[in-house]
Amino acid sequence: MKRLLISVLLVFLGSSALAQSQEEIQWISIEEVEAAVAQEPRPVFIDIYTNWCGWCKRMDKSTFKDPAFVSYINENYYAVKFNGEERDTVNYRGYAFKYVPRGRRGYNELAAAFMQNKLSYPTYIVLNEILTPLQSFKGYRTADEFLPIITFLGEGLYKNTKWEDFMSQWEGKDR
Repeated sequence: MKRLLISVLLVFLGSSALAQSQEEIQWISIEEVEAAVAQEPRPVFIDIYTNWCGWCKRMDKSTFKDPAFVSYINENYYAVKFNGEERDTVNYRGYAFKYVPRGRRGYNELAAAFMQNKLSYPTYIVLNEILTPLQSFKGYRTADEFLPIITFLGEGLYKNTKWEDFMSQWEGKDR
């Protein structure tokens, strides 16, 4: 009986430690981001996805589960997950963005605005702490590809450092 109790305790502690090490990105809605930035300014990372997008699902299972990526995003950004085909009206920065039906699928006007009417999924938008778009990225990215990008933008290094200079230091850094 004592061995069984110890075994159960070890399994519980092991699974508890595993659950803690598998931290997840703390996603908020696009409508919550304005209040969050007003309370504590920081950059915003927006993942624009669709339910049918295979690469979007792969990002969710790989890059968005990578411990270093998750930790950096949670500590330095507000993260927003936004369905580019959202059917509900979305209120953002004083505007109401509606769903536009188009064939079998449509799109939300906010997704089109962020992507400058060039709809492609997945797309990632980085906003600065006053909600001005800094950069957009399209397609699947690994955590190793994305970490230097979100670091460069999130820490404001783009203001006084060339990307090439930053990357030459990044590649020599032990991560």
